[in-house]
Amino acid sequence: MPHQSLPTQSVAARFISRVITILVCFSAVAPIRSERYQPRHSDQISGLPQLVLWAWERPVDLRFINPENTSVAFLAGTVQLRGDTVVVRPRLQSLLVPNNARLVAVVRIEADQDAALNRSQIEQTATAIAKTILLPRVMAVQVDFDASRTQRGFYRSLLIELRRHLGSATPISITALASWCLEDDWISTLPINEAVPMLFQMGAGTNEVVGWLSSGRDFRAPLCQGSLGVSTDERWTSLPSERRLYVFHDRPWTENTELAFLREVRRWH
Repeated sequence: MPHQSLPTQSVAARFISRVITILVCFSAVAPIRSERYQPRHSDQISGLPQLVLWAWERPVDLRFINPENTSVAFLAGTVQLRGDTVVVRPRLQSLLVPNNARLVAVVRIEADQDAALNRSQIEQTATAIAKTILLPRVMAVQVDFDASRTQRGFYRSLLIELRRHLGSATPISITALASWCLEDDWISTLPINEAVPMLFQMGAGTNEVVGWLSSGRDFRAPLCQGSLGVSTDERWTSLPSERRLYVFHDRPWTENTELAFLREVRRWH
């Protein structure tokens, strides 16, 4: 999707103000905390329902959901790393949810090939992500970054800095390539509460992941054993049970779509 360049100054302020104008009818949330966090593999995001609908960059109307059993993870903004700069693009589309809905603010990170991935970018990016916890009804943040092997050091440092900003009480979730949760467990010591294995559009390695899970085996990484990321247009014969499901739909969500998916998921979850 197209990106909009913003001035480097007041980036965080612009980021928050633009998204706040989109979210309506909510109450305030607690301020950012700063105490230290000790990662625990048993961490879970308590209070978040077991069904989470992803709301990406399009006008979204989810006022039909039942907030008791369904929550929303919405794209709050995109951070693009170019050279030694940080460009923040806030959500530009409307989001309508029930007044008492529990929300997860998702920030997508995209790094150009020439991105410096330096300390300044770590600090600026962490600050922009941390600000989203101030949005009404947001109870957790989620980082979406398909970090390559050479970007893992940067990503680890970024998450450590983000944890420093948010403190121990605020849950941090990340999306994870399925390979990170199997033989390539580099995420085990990250200061996060959960890693969501992305089980759609997996590309290379799809057959291995499908075979592994279809045989009744679980992900090796403990951080990946509490949730799953699935899509409404990709079917599974079986998946690990008792997991929080984050669900992607490439078209506008409707009540009928949600109900149809729930009927389908009972067959393999």
